[in-house]
Amino acid sequence: MDLQEYFQRIGFSGPFERPDLPALQLVHRLHVMTIPYENLSLHSQEQVTMELSQVFSKLVHQRRGGWCCESNLLFSWVLDQMGYTYTILGARVYSHHSQDFSELEEHIIIRVEVAGGSYIADVSFGLADQIWEPLELVSGKEQPQLSGTFCLKEKGDTWLLEKTSRTLFIPNVDFARFNLSRGPVNPVFCFTLEPRQLEDFHATAHFLQTNPKSVYTNKSICSLATPTGYRALVGWVYSEVTFAYQETFDLMEICHITDAEVQDFLREKFGLPIIPNLALKNNKCD
Repeated sequence: MDLQEYFQRIGFSGPFERPDLPALQLVHRLHVMTIPYENLSLHSQEQVTMELSQVFSKLVHQRRGGWCCESNLLFSWVLDQMGYTYTILGARVYSHHSQDFSELEEHIIIRVEVAGGSYIADVSFGLADQIWEPLELVSGKEQPQLSGTFCLKEKGDTWLLEKTSRTLFIPNVDFARFNLSRGPVNPVFCFTLEPRQLEDFHATAHFLQTNPKSVYTNKSICSLATPTGYRALVGWVYSEVTFAYQETFDLMEICHITDAEVQDFLREKFGLPIIPNLALKNNKCD
């Protein structure tokens, strides 16, 4: 594995002189705008592994994307190679369906010590709540990014990430229901500062890709940040979001695609190669 190959993958041309905050912010941003958040391996007869060499090959050499157990795993290796001090943490993701956080720590995040402070890095949450740059680990501090304003709040031993968003405008009335489940302020995930090892997530990763009730087995998902918003393909529903389309509105343009269009969409919109045996899925989850 070669760090320069990763830099080429994300379009980072340096110069890189030391592990400082500007370099961390830039590499984080380039990663989320180049390497998609996607679970398409689960829907194309591939097995998702947390073996680093295989993850590197998939995301860098094969130019695929991955979910957090792959992409944040790769990013932790990048941080190590660049000389950053970091700690793996586990997060419980908020479900708007159940109105609660997941029981399992199903999401990997990374605490990075840099510039005299602590920052939370996460290059693989995807969709509207993907952070573009690491968030400073300071309770109650509002941290605006183009997608909205993020805020970390300390409550006892637990930290909560919330996001304040603009109103979502969807011109296509057939998809108006997409705008019903979220308010202006929404929880994203919660976590503690208890260090985790990557091995702590192996059983959870296996559960999420095999359990018939898992959102990952029921929905094929691909998402990629863009300089103005993000693109997403969930099942056969393709969406492009422009953040701050107007001062208080984000614009979401949505359409259905056909199976015949899938590979072209993945190549043109997400930069992915042809994925053999891909079968999209968009089932409702309990």
